[in-house]
Amino acid sequence: MTALTAVTAASPVVSTRRRRLATVAALAAGAALILSGCGAGKISQTADQVSAINGNTADIGTIALRDVHIVYPGTTTHTNTAGGQAALALSIINTGETVTDELTSVTTDLGTVKVTPAEGDKLEISPSETVVVSTPSAGAETHNTGETVNTAAGETKPAHIEVTGLTQNLTPGLTYDFSFNFKENGSVLVQVPVDAGLESPRHESDLSKSTTGPAGGH
Repeated sequence: MTALTAVTAASPVVSTRRRRLATVAALAAGAALILSGCGAGKISQTADQVSAINGNTADIGTIALRDVHIVYPGTTTHTNTAGGQAALALSIINTGETVTDELTSVTTDLGTVKVTPAEGDKLEISPSETVVVSTPSAGAETHNTGETVNTAAGETKPAHIEVTGLTQNLTPGLTYDFSFNFKENGSVLVQVPVDAGLESPRHESDLSKSTTGPAGGH
């Protein structure tokens, strides 16, 4: 009887599986190279954005405080330096439907705070009303200057909140404690950031000189 030598062929299923694994490995290696190339050399697209500080927010009862910040000094009498003055900007919203509230005072360890309503002697917020607080115009000593600000509901006269006799310099990027005290809804402590002002956008050509990666980047 003649002995026959059996030849076992590779299973087609196993061969296909091996080819797939090899393809996945190759794709993964290519992706790693692409990502490593993007991380070196050129800066990201987000570097063209202008950095800014967003105002803080707070809620107490039916009162909502939005975009609360200390205004960048600019050209007004507000210097944000020790012994000088600073101004706050924000929106005060009464989300209630029936009860009018009043901002009776704002307190801080930074100095003496003066609240000046847009009209009358009290800073009142009617139901469903938004009161805008902004910086007084240069040279304006009272709120009876005719100045207006644009809001979603149209033009309105703003209220003012100013701090005099600052006990320290106010530094952009830091926050400072202010307590907003309301007649009906009580008090809320807000950590108020300092507006950093306008900054020039960063350009890729300005920063690429300090990079050590390949010029192509991607």
